[in-house]
Amino acid sequence: MSTLHPVIAEVTERLRERSRETRSAYLRRIDAIDRNGPQREHLSCGNLAHGFAACGADDKDALRNGRRANLAIVTSYNDMLSAHQPYERYPTLIRQIARDAGFTAQVAGGVPAMCDGVTQGQPGMQLSLFSRDLVAMATAIALSHDMFDGALYLGICDKIVPGLLIGALSFGHLPGAFVPSGPMPSGIPNEQKSKVRQAWADGKATREELLEVEAASYHTAGTCTFYGTANSNQMLMEIMGLHLPGASFEPPDTPLRDALTADVVRRIGAFSAPGENLLPVGHIIDERAIINGVIGLHATGGSTNHLLHLVAIAHAAGIQLRWDDFDALSRVIPLLARVYPNGYADVNQFHQAGGMAFLIDQLLGAGLLHADVSTIFGTGMEGYAQLPELDDRGVLRWNAVPKQSGNRGVLRGADEPFRADGGLRMLTGNLGRAVIKVSSVPDDRLLIEAPAIVFHDQNEVADAFKRGELNRDFIAVVRFQGPQANGMPELHKLTPTLALLQDRGHRIALLTDGRMSGASGRVPAAIHVTPEAVASGPIAKIRNGDMIRLDAANGRLDVLMEESELAARLPVTADLSAEHHGMGRELFGLFRQAATTADLGAGVL
Repeated sequence: MSTLHPVIAEVTERLRERSRETRSAYLRRIDAIDRNGPQREHLSCGNLAHGFAACGADDKDALRNGRRANLAIVTSYNDMLSAHQPYERYPTLIRQIARDAGFTAQVAGGVPAMCDGVTQGQPGMQLSLFSRDLVAMATAIALSHDMFDGALYLGICDKIVPGLLIGALSFGHLPGAFVPSGPMPSGIPNEQKSKVRQAWADGKATREELLEVEAASYHTAGTCTFYGTANSNQMLMEIMGLHLPGASFEPPDTPLRDALTADVVRRIGAFSAPGENLLPVGHIIDERAIINGVIGLHATGGSTNHLLHLVAIAHAAGIQLRWDDFDALSRVIPLLARVYPNGYADVNQFHQAGGMAFLIDQLLGAGLLHADVSTIFGTGMEGYAQLPELDDRGVLRWNAVPKQSGNRGVLRGADEPFRADGGLRMLTGNLGRAVIKVSSVPDDRLLIEAPAIVFHDQNEVADAFKRGELNRDFIAVVRFQGPQANGMPELHKLTPTLALLQDRGHRIALLTDGRMSGASGRVPAAIHVTPEAVASGPIAKIRNGDMIRLDAANGRLDVLMEESELAARLPVTADLSAEHHGMGRELFGLFRQAATTADLGAGVL
């Protein structure tokens, strides 16, 4: 293990100093909660009787008279989400594992779990980002009964894991772990899917052909296999110490998957029992764990949604993470993985090449990861440079990961990275602040200077393309897509159209106060622009034909005009009333009004 890189040490120390007061206040708050006995001992007899009324005789006796741990199961199960369908049988499995180990477990509550893949380009997508904070609130409600000594969080997808973790940190005195369910088997190659999507955008594929290829890609239970936000979540939970080593990408419903689930239940039961082994989740997630999460994001080319989510997660633990920290770390963290949309492979191929164990081993060896952290595995990060397996007797064990990648086209060592930096950049200029993911953007597209074409809806872009108005160099400005405007939806509907125009040789880019998430690809996209248009940010002053320079190499985002002229312009406004009703959007008015700026997490908590 090498000495920690000086930039990582410096960024961590800055973060620690910046967070000193808020982190100390958070720790005082969670450490003040009495943990000398089971949590339920604080309840009145009537409270406790309600809490075990539906249990079987043995569990009821344990909860009534015993001092053994009782674990909360907080689940996001539904059988519409492929990633979460495997959770259907987990409560029964977990309860039995707990009984066999001498403690109890109860389903404390469920949290909403929506699928961005279903809502992309639809009105429901405007609830997506806010669902993160709603999940956090629902997690708190589930745990508020105070019946529990620890918790198991069952969640996979985009806003669900960040929401569960924010909720878990509000009960940071409790030990806890995340229990993944694994990715679906690989479907058709991702490049084939992308080609048909672009053909559809170009009017050269039928709806039936497009549906056939999509159904062959998303085809059974398990997490979608591209490296978007859902799989970035899994990477983060492992590199931040809340998964067991190697658990993130083991497929569903295998003996090894069940063995990993059984092991994590037993570990959290042991951590939750009164005594010296207590390991609260609020102590696991400290400044070093947050920095490790940012490092993992850079090293894998992960989802840009975590420029929002990690900031919000850190805030929940009293830690003041900023985009500047992402930017500073990106310059020294090499890109070690190429997983679609940043390469041809999917997460199954990443896992088979050595996956998280190889990645962590390489980062540790190069001094690019905090090793001295607390984890649910009971070791620092060095314990995560191992692969789980079942021996001949079916006993779970971990073995050291090979020092060579199983597939250098997918996963590489720190001495031969795909690129020397992490591929995430912060942009600043007279248009405000934004971020860009450049890990798969061609080098000759890192600087785009072109006239603006302004849109107030992603569907307007598709309409303009169909009218033949976009066959030229331009920067698409898609505004009024921020959290206060309409909930900051992802704008994936733009991807095939913009990629097709770039393939035709046009120099194009996207500029938006909305999101593009983990599916950001080859087209340069300045996203999360703040201040947003609805808050009269400079993006609201752009007019058709204004020359814009997006310079990812130097971190600049500017409209090319005199500052006096820009200052004199009045920002345009937009009638967003149609965006605030239907598909439940009317229920989220308070969220839109209270949402913070994108660089502070774009949330309400």
